Order: sequence, then C-alpha cells, then structure tokens
Amino acid sequence: MSNINWAALQLAAKHASEQAYAPYSKFPVGVAVLAQSGKIYTGCNVENASYGGTVCAERNAIGAAIVAGERKFDALMVYTPQAQLTPPCGICRQVIAEFFMPDAPVASCNHLQQQQTWSLVELLPAAFTPTYLANSTKVDGNT
Repeated sequence: MSNINWAALQLAAKHASEQAYAPYSKFPVGVAVLAQSGKIYTGCNVENASYGGTVCAERNAIGAAIVAGERKFDALMVYTPQAQLTPPCGICRQVIAEFFMPDAPVASCNHLQQQQTWSLVELLPAAFTPTYLANSTKVDGNT
C-alpha cells in the first residue's frame, strides 16, 4: 500500500495521544486509522479506576470511524511517547481483524521518529473474522 501517507498518520496519532486520559498507567497512546474513503480518524486511550473499564486508543479510533459510517480501513498507526515501539494489544488486534484486510499494515511509531510495521496477519495469525464466520458450516441448523 504505497499510497499511504505515513507522516500524516504519525502526526494525527501523536496529536491524539496528547488527549489521552491515562492518570493510572501514565502511558498515553494515540492512534490514527486510514479509512478506504481516504479520511483519517483518531482515538486515544481512556483509562478508568476500574481498569477493566479502560478503552484502548485503537478501539476508540475505529469506533469514531464506525460512527462516521466507515467500515473498511487501509492502515493503522499507533503512537506512544516512549522508546519501545508498541503494537496493539490482543483485544485490539481482534477488533482490527473485524475491519481490516489480513495484509493491512499496522504500524507503531514514537517520539524518536522510529517506526515499525507489521501486517495484521503477522500480529494475529488465523484470526477469527467475519470471513471465517461466513465460510463456516452450519451445525444443528445453527451458525
């Protein structure tokens, strides 16, 4: 996907991280997703004192795009202001698999201008996806 403007995604993800609500972990995360329409949507992590109520930046960005009517995406960029590049967590990988093609690039960048890119299938091999459900056989008359 050579038509991806990675610099624009990095900047959008960095700006989103500045809005993160991370008083517990002190780990602000920003994400930018590129919809197939060409629009960029962002999200940040929003923590909660009940840690299970925390919502990751990836899911917030995808959710914002879904609210706007988007359903298909070409790329995702995670920004964290630390030296270690951070890929999405497991639950976010599953949500990404719902809306991205297996070869879609998922990237991480940081304040040091470093970037690493993976394909979704590298991050979540043999993902449980809508395609899997559509191709599954019925058992007992149920899907």
